[in-house]
Amino acid sequence: MPYHRADTSAQADKLSGIVEESDLYEGFAPHVETSEIKTLDFYNLPKQTGKEPALRSFTEIQQLLQQGKKHIVKNILRENSWPINSPIRSQLWPQLCAQHLTKSNVLDGFYWEMVHQVFGTTELSEKPIMLPAFVDATHCLPYHLTGTGRSVADRIVNVLGYDCPDITYSPVLYPITSLLLHFMSEEEAYLCLAGLVGSKEKTFINQTKLQHEVTWKTVMQIAKKHAKSAVAYFQRICPGQKLERVFMDWCWWILAGLPFQHLVRIMDCYFHEGIKVLYRVALVILNLFHKECQSNNEWSPDNIKNDIGNALIKFCKKIPVSPAKLLHAAFSIRGLSTQYISRIFIKTEMLLKSRSVLNSGSKQLIKSRSSDNLPTSQSQVNIQMMSHTLTIRELFTLWSWLPVRITMYQPVLLYTTEEHGCSLTTFYVRVEQHEPTLLMIKTCNNEVFGAYCSSRWFERNVKDDKGQRQAYFGTGETFLFSLYPERAKYPWVGIEGDRDLGHSSELFMAADSKMITIGGGEGQAIWMDENIRFGKTDSCKTFNNPPLCPSGDFEIRVLEVYGFVGI
Repeated sequence: MPYHRADTSAQADKLSGIVEESDLYEGFAPHVETSEIKTLDFYNLPKQTGKEPALRSFTEIQQLLQQGKKHIVKNILRENSWPINSPIRSQLWPQLCAQHLTKSNVLDGFYWEMVHQVFGTTELSEKPIMLPAFVDATHCLPYHLTGTGRSVADRIVNVLGYDCPDITYSPVLYPITSLLLHFMSEEEAYLCLAGLVGSKEKTFINQTKLQHEVTWKTVMQIAKKHAKSAVAYFQRICPGQKLERVFMDWCWWILAGLPFQHLVRIMDCYFHEGIKVLYRVALVILNLFHKECQSNNEWSPDNIKNDIGNALIKFCKKIPVSPAKLLHAAFSIRGLSTQYISRIFIKTEMLLKSRSVLNSGSKQLIKSRSSDNLPTSQSQVNIQMMSHTLTIRELFTLWSWLPVRITMYQPVLLYTTEEHGCSLTTFYVRVEQHEPTLLMIKTCNNEVFGAYCSSRWFERNVKDDKGQRQAYFGTGETFLFSLYPERAKYPWVGIEGDRDLGHSSELFMAADSKMITIGGGEGQAIWMDENIRFGKTDSCKTFNNPPLCPSGDFEIRVLEVYGFVGI
């Protein structure tokens, strides 16, 4: 059913849960109170002068996405300031989010079947809907949704929680739902969220308390380098732990503080590039606020030192730059690469987990700071029945060392010499397409050690620009570990600082038809022969590890490789 000017307000209060509209009046869905949006202004900012270039159409962007030209699309999204009520977003946002959708076989009507399954009807209830536990009740931001729009948002979040039980803490999910509903139907908004939540290549929405904590601490670490003066200023006027309290609310500077026009333009880029867009915007906000503190008495130290967090949000509400200038400043920050952010994130994650889960000098397992993502009881039973290398205690120890996002999935045994024989050929057939994998070795002397391998073993076949196979592959998430007789984890040396460590410290994984190697540089941390019978272990530069067994040479009793269901 198309939207019409004459009956838009009536539709806003009578939106049937099962009606799906396609056209948007003035770019907004009928469950939006458009009069509120029209009254917003840019706080008397000067108008841009000169001839503006023609804005790109949705068809142009769609063609570029179909051609795989994502870099060109990224630049277009950054530079094209479509009006706040432009109809383009009703098509653009669903298309951008669809890129990340992993369930490519989602059938038409899937969402409404889920609604019926959860609520028993597709009619929108007049009674309040109880929200899932992962929602932060203090930040259920509706923006300009009508009462009906809020009920629709409540329903979407409930269905998503039912379909994605691994989500245990996600305060930004509700605000993102509200934003999507400003420009599209209920079903389209759900599919967009499914794409963002399920994305494997990029991070959009944190889904556990540990992920949330790692993220704000990552923002704080990045700010110490890229908004150094601002952070130093806040530390002077607000010493101690209060600075951490400020960064815990970093996402609300953007989602709860910025004017709607700014927020919508940020979302244009966010739905394509991921959370790194928000990182950049947060840094600009810090720098702008610091600048204002130097010249505006409203933000003097005496006025803000007792509550910098709220002062930042109030500043954002009347931010003195246009959406275009805000984004231009955000994307002009140098040295803030995806690789750099990933390195800080991994380092922060590892520090949190190692601090909260296991004391390596003790045999006693300490309860994890986040018990959200432990292997299920059935997985524990399966491991006990299948594994010749892992006890339940060792499984939990190993689980505490995994990247947070991986703990959301359950382990599955892909290959074991006990069942599949001792052959590298069979190993590759059963394992090479899985990412990541856990490789476990038990020696004839009963030592147990191994590696978390971040990339597919198939990458041994990938060729470079010159047509040659790459010797080493993998990423800095790869790590070594020992479980018996000692318990220890050996992460990549690159997470310990930002310095350039050179090629010899980035030799993660290597393989061919004759051998497998993990770790390199003045030695190989793990090397195995083609018959998966003999191996050796040395210290290496990549992980700065000791030999994983005392003798250095070992005979393999059992090799097991685990993957993760659903990745």
